[in-house]
Amino acid sequence: MSVGIWTFSFDGKEIGEVREAAAEVEELGFDTLWFGEYLGREAFTQAGLLLAATSRLTVATGIARFSHRAPVAAAAAERTLAEAYPGRFVLGLGGHLPGAKPLEGMRGYLDEMDRTELSTPDSPRRRLLAALGPKMLALAAERTDGAHSYFVPVEHTALAREAIGPSSFLAVEQAVVLGSDREIARRHVSMYLDLAAHHRANLRRFGFTEADHGSDKLVDALVAVGEDEISARVQAHLDAGADHVCLQVLTGDERIPLAEWRVLSGVGGSVRERDVTG
Repeated sequence: MSVGIWTFSFDGKEIGEVREAAAEVEELGFDTLWFGEYLGREAFTQAGLLLAATSRLTVATGIARFSHRAPVAAAAAERTLAEAYPGRFVLGLGGHLPGAKPLEGMRGYLDEMDRTELSTPDSPRRRLLAALGPKMLALAAERTDGAHSYFVPVEHTALAREAIGPSSFLAVEQAVVLGSDREIARRHVSMYLDLAAHHRANLRRFGFTEADHGSDKLVDALVAVGEDEISARVQAHLDAGADHVCLQVLTGDERIPLAEWRVLSGVGGSVRERDVTG
């Protein structure tokens, strides 16, 4: 059971600043650094830069979008990083292909990746699927090492664990706000509900309707506000079946939230201590 950092904050920053931030995440004691792929650096290239800047830290894509590259390119990049940094790279894979249903598109993409013949060594590698619904979770358990869930309440973690079984790895993203500013949390939730129909559909599984959009009930279910609530939420995900929880700090600005990561470095330790002591 472990705690990591999840971030979009590297987009638009100078690479030197990004390298220094990754090194500090490692020194703070987090075991994994996750980053999203949107309008910033190409995912595999950035993963290599972060791995080179650290010595022990696991680096995970959360997620590399399979619509952005051919399966042969993804397979070659995955194998290259697995060879260069044994045990330290996790490929979180997801997204949508135009004109294809998500489940069919992902299954076909994995088929192509696995059929690819490469001359590079076939080093041990770890692969997770971005998965919310039962069918994609089942595919994650069938074809990869497990699932990475994003923008989910604790109830989803319990559902995901049941769907993927006891042996698959489950990594859960948890958005957090230090302090007490719930408006930062509310803006984050509203952005995803406005843009992503699959997130709205996922929340309906847990009884949330259009009437809940913007409500304190929904915001509080998706974002942990305040240090005590953050620690409790991490523990709740672990108790519900997560193997790993990655914390995404929301700040309301574009900076790399180093100050907040320093504060959160105590969260993982306190959770691990409770795991040991009961």
